[in-house]
Amino acid sequence: MQAPYITLAHGNGGRQMRELIEQIFAAALHNPALDVNADAVPIPLPAGEVVITTDGFTVQPLEFPGGDIGMLAVHGTCNDLAVSGATPCYLTLNAFIEEGFAVVQLQRIVQSIAAAAKEVGVAIAAGDTKVLNRGEGGGLYLATTGVGLRPAGLRLGLDQIRPGDAVLVSGSVGNHGIAVLLAREQFGMRGDLHSDAASVLPLTQALLDLPGLRFMRDPTRGGIATVAHEITRNSGLGIELQQSAIPLHDAVTSVCEMLGYDPLYLACEGRVVAVVAADQAAAALARWQALPAGREAALIGHLHDQDDLVTLLTELGGERILEELEDDPLPRIC
Repeated sequence: MQAPYITLAHGNGGRQMRELIEQIFAAALHNPALDVNADAVPIPLPAGEVVITTDGFTVQPLEFPGGDIGMLAVHGTCNDLAVSGATPCYLTLNAFIEEGFAVVQLQRIVQSIAAAAKEVGVAIAAGDTKVLNRGEGGGLYLATTGVGLRPAGLRLGLDQIRPGDAVLVSGSVGNHGIAVLLAREQFGMRGDLHSDAASVLPLTQALLDLPGLRFMRDPTRGGIATVAHEITRNSGLGIELQQSAIPLHDAVTSVCEMLGYDPLYLACEGRVVAVVAADQAAAALARWQALPAGREAALIGHLHDQDDLVTLLTELGGERILEELEDDPLPRIC
């Protein structure tokens, strides 16, 4: 493909569109499941319960410390499968590319997609490309659908949660949100904090055989506070989180204090919030802390039936009610 930038001709169904798909997408994402000449492809699945999810990604900037929109799309979709107890098997990929987008940057991002898919062990089986008129997009948007398998009979969900259950988080929170904010340089601030964007599959699979595992969620948009509200809203129980137990990096704390953000509402892209029976919390925590991705894992709270509020026990010994998120503190971070 000769042109250094995407043009509307790359979306017209002709030669340049074919070359875009073959030379950039198919060349990097090649696998036996991907047939760029077919309208639909068969996907063999072994026995198990089929799980499906779909997601869209609009992060700005497209490349940030610790990742980019490509690996974010793969991990974000596969993580949604993983926290449901499934093993990701297949992805579809839709790319919405703005006219004028640099081909070399597109190549970098597609290579990142391929590397992330290889890491997770998921095959990209189908996809589509569309070219948007200049000024109608943010350079590149991605949409993905994931298909996975989970063991028959595995039951994880909000309806499984009981009073007294423990709440765990697999690592430090707010890293992704602050890393993206610093990459924008909107406030004249810079830093070396990296996004936590990563696969959570090792973390979720480490807990699947615990009979007291109730529920898992990846705290993306809205952070761990929003996951906590999802739990209380659907279970009718209250959650008390302990501020001193929540793992936070100094850089996240500093930026939040300077700019007035609450790290509990900031997106994480490689973390898991799990609810487990209280008598198995120590075992779950030990399993996580034995993994490279879970070394900072912590028990951060408990469920109770005294009310249906999300409260934070502060480091000074007081209590603060965490309200449900209304505004988006950091738009377009995932």
